[in-house]
Amino acid sequence: MTFTDKGYERLEHPPGEAQVDFGVMEAVQDGEIVDIHALVMTFPHSNAGFAVPLPAENQECFLHGLNILFKQVGGVPKRIRIDNLTPAVKKKRTKNEEAQLTDEFVQFQNYYGFDVQVCNPRSGHEKGNVENKVGYIRYNFFTSAPIMDSYEGLTNQLFHKLEADRNRIHYAKNVRIEDLWQEERDYLLALPEKPYPVFKEHLVKVNKYNEVKVDQTLVHVPKGGNYSQLQMILTWDQLKIVSPNGEILLDDYRPYMKKRKALPWLSIIKTWIHKPRVVEYSRYNKYLPGRIKEFLLVDNLIIRRKRLEALASLLVSHDMKKINEEFYELIAQDKLPSDNNPYEVDWSKYDSLAPREEAVN
Repeated sequence: MTFTDKGYERLEHPPGEAQVDFGVMEAVQDGEIVDIHALVMTFPHSNAGFAVPLPAENQECFLHGLNILFKQVGGVPKRIRIDNLTPAVKKKRTKNEEAQLTDEFVQFQNYYGFDVQVCNPRSGHEKGNVENKVGYIRYNFFTSAPIMDSYEGLTNQLFHKLEADRNRIHYAKNVRIEDLWQEERDYLLALPEKPYPVFKEHLVKVNKYNEVKVDQTLVHVPKGGNYSQLQMILTWDQLKIVSPNGEILLDDYRPYMKKRKALPWLSIIKTWIHKPRVVEYSRYNKYLPGRIKEFLLVDNLIIRRKRLEALASLLVSHDMKKINEEFYELIAQDKLPSDNNPYEVDWSKYDSLAPREEAVN
């Protein structure tokens, strides 16, 4: 009887070859939760890793992310191993046929000159290095959702953290990852003078309400009904609708750039009411708006609990951003306790130290 060997083949990792995959994580922007689709690139030979946060996993985000990763890396990998990512693969690999790549990804590939290897379906071990790196990034850099002011700012945060992380010793080679990476860089292909231009354009029609569907969301296009067809231009973060005579009818962020989830502030504040000492040590403390944070961090715990109770009452009908914006009005209306006491904050002095109102984060 013949038995099938169910063991995995140990794969070789030549220098200059990379693996790429997405991982979903969370960040906080303007006091609200944002789903981050981190595009991660690893080089298994040295175990160097790079990552770029993106708002989605569509083709524009994927190719834009690769552009940024190539710039961070300082070159182009000779070969990139991917799984059956929709932005890159239009037909999965089978036992008899190789995977078929999308036309747009083939153009991108030809521009940079790298080879592509598509993994077999349900064969995560074939790109185990990048899958491990996705988990490593999630558990080391996203344990507590980082504060982001923009995708570009979070990209810089991740770049510097992963750069510093390369100072650790390689798990198997007993050499610093950074030293291995500096050697591996010599095997990369040279970057072109300009990055590949990433955008998508096609013709669209508005419905009877002057709306067009973008990212599964209906978007209103002013004067869109005056034309039988419109040109829609999409980049990773923006959309533009242009009339046949060249008039820009809409120039805005893509809908998913505005997609947020509220932090559960009412539940958090109710927990703090019972344990007022924990406020300054809580992992949610850093997401509080500046004025409200100062308001709550009064030393007297009796006053702190009183203020937490008042804030919890307001959160039933207001969100945290609104409370921060109407802070003085709410104090004037006695909705937020502001009785004189030796622990009171002088809000005029506080605001003079921060002339621009601090973003809710």
